[in-house]
Amino acid sequence: MADRTFGPQGWTPERLGPQRGRTYLITGANAGTGFQAARILLGKGAKVVMLNRSVEKSTAAVAQLQEEFGAAAEVSFVRMDLSVLDSVRDAAAEVLKTVPRIDALICNAAIAQVPEQRITADGFESMLGTNHYGHFLLSGLLFERIEESKGRIVVVASLGYKMGIRTIQFDDMNWDENYHQNKTYSQSKLAQMMFAYELQDRLEAAGKKDVEVYVCHPGSSRTSLITTSGNLATRVMFRLMSMSPLVQSAEKGAYPEVMCATEDGLAPRALYGPTGRNEWVGPVGKGTLEPYAYDKPAMQRLWDLSEKEVDFAWHL
Repeated sequence: MADRTFGPQGWTPERLGPQRGRTYLITGANAGTGFQAARILLGKGAKVVMLNRSVEKSTAAVAQLQEEFGAAAEVSFVRMDLSVLDSVRDAAAEVLKTVPRIDALICNAAIAQVPEQRITADGFESMLGTNHYGHFLLSGLLFERIEESKGRIVVVASLGYKMGIRTIQFDDMNWDENYHQNKTYSQSKLAQMMFAYELQDRLEAAGKKDVEVYVCHPGSSRTSLITTSGNLATRVMFRLMSMSPLVQSAEKGAYPEVMCATEDGLAPRALYGPTGRNEWVGPVGKGTLEPYAYDKPAMQRLWDLSEKEVDFAWHL
């Protein structure tokens, strides 16, 4: 049953009031849904700080946005490579020095369907290291600033969380024995969701009501995600699919994350995204959430392991 909270058209940026004085941090914002989210928020007067790996692409993205919204548009970037924990630490330190308030941290960046196993500088399988551990550390380092601002953490997941083993492979987190571009990617996105839902539980237990945490996904959107990291067969298949009505624009793919960063009255234990066919496209609202995504023993175990692996303890 499609969610009709926001009417037959679902949530759209028309619901968004003026955002002047508000600051949004977006990882992976120089292309795709992250870039479109930045556009939507800047168009309403917000300040946007991008956290991106490429200086060249970030500079071009900032220039493009200032051309669209004027030189006074408050958009900037901090260089950060999510797959390198030291880079995440440096970026967080820079943000804390230069960004006095954070109304939402949007964990948007991801790599997907990496064809063969790659290991990060810190020793993690690349998709888990980038998508989960990088964001887990970043969110922890910026948490106090987010809390001071009564802000939000938005985790951009993927329906790909259903493509794998539906739990965390704790005995082989790097998938040394059975690496698979889809199943391993699936685990990285499931880990991100478990992080968000466990964080909700911990905030509630600590009586910290000033920070809200939401999970969304972009549906099936025309972005460069698969084309930058998938193998040839995956790229060809996605290119063919992207010509069909089962794929929407990157701008529409950005609606769920903007909604989760701004809309009041959202449910915490939920997955927001398109509610149309297969939940790939269509009006944005509350979608289907599989219960294994918030399996309590797995969430707690993953949290403890993540703190150990990134060498950071959350103080909640």
